[in-house]
Amino acid sequence: MISQATLRTIAEETLADAEILLQHQRWKGAYYLCGYAVEIALKERICQTLGWAGYPDTNKEFEALSSFRTHDLDMLLRLSGVEQQVREALSGPWAGIRDWNPKLRYGAPDEQSAEKAQTMLARTKVLLEALWTKIP
Repeated sequence: MISQATLRTIAEETLADAEILLQHQRWKGAYYLCGYAVEIALKERICQTLGWAGYPDTNKEFEALSSFRTHDLDMLLRLSGVEQQVREALSGPWAGIRDWNPKLRYGAPDEQSAEKAQTMLARTKVLLEALWTKIP
């Protein structure tokens, strides 16, 4: 299992990495890491909602939990228990984040623009702050 504390640290560090990439005009990497930070933060939220000490990590731990083995942000939001709050209070930021998927890492280096990466970073910060401090 990946502990909730570890998930939070990973999400925070990934967001910091995205900011560094953005500062160095590495748009695609910044955009990609923002989505990854959201994925990890949602998995932490799932643990909170379900009272889990940590998120499954190994094949054995996922045996009876196959629907939790996903990178689909919409599915993770559904499983998090805060879908309604996010869709109502953060519909704008969420709409710009939800289409992220891990296959973006295979895209061309110039696939993301500075504007898209900056917008993704701003939306990610809003969502993570809400998940961590504003949504009960």
